[in-house]
Amino acid sequence: MLAFERLGIRFGGNQAVQDVTGSLTPGKITAIIGPNGAGKTTFFNMLSGFYKPTSGVITLSGQPISGRPTHEVVARGVARTFQTTTLYKNLSALENAVLGHRVRTKAGLLDALLRSGRERHDESESLKAAHHALERVGLERKAHVTASLLSQEEQKRVSIASALATQPSILLLDEPAGGLNPEETARLMDLIRQLVGAGLTVALIEHKMNLVMGLADQVMVLHHGQLIAQGPPAEVSRNPAVITAYLGSHGGGGQHGQSAPAGGASV
Repeated sequence: MLAFERLGIRFGGNQAVQDVTGSLTPGKITAIIGPNGAGKTTFFNMLSGFYKPTSGVITLSGQPISGRPTHEVVARGVARTFQTTTLYKNLSALENAVLGHRVRTKAGLLDALLRSGRERHDESESLKAAHHALERVGLERKAHVTASLLSQEEQKRVSIASALATQPSILLLDEPAGGLNPEETARLMDLIRQLVGAGLTVALIEHKMNLVMGLADQVMVLHHGQLIAQGPPAEVSRNPAVITAYLGSHGGGGQHGQSAPAGGASV
């Protein structure tokens, strides 16, 4: 279980996230939603080790991981993707996935220079893990295609495969459906369900409310860096504090031009 208590971070005089307490339910899908600037990606950056919290604690299976380097967090089983697909576009899908597994390898620079037995073993294991990850996301047949030649949906799947190659127990997805059309989004939802069905715990940041309402087991709502609601999607969508956060205190005019999280609207 990944849990967090009174988690917060300050950048200068700006309290970006404050006093967020909760956990990711094992084997379930948790959606993190909120208006623009609510602190969602900053929250993910703390969970994944990219930012060091200035307050609170993060634990994984009861052990504190707050402030540990990203590679240590990944090695302990927490992987993530980014809002903007971060692939090496001149490498193949397989080569991108191989890079994900390198966090699990033991060989060092000298091993690589000497092509030691350890390096050859690690290389073999990375290839196996990468092929398996691409198979899980449905792209094994395009393993040797250069990433830049893949569609937007396929590139997102490669990004997920690279995260899966680290052999995580928890997968954090930052706007996985961004830039995808409804048909592509539906296919991605099916993939996420399959991954969770195979034992992964998933948390995702998402603005497409039809995806959230149809996919998430639990929803956490951030607003101005604070957790204002959490629970099942239908319950959260009726929460007055959530409706106010999206529409503003005066209702229909909308806050930042956004829509209320109900009826499958995109917010």
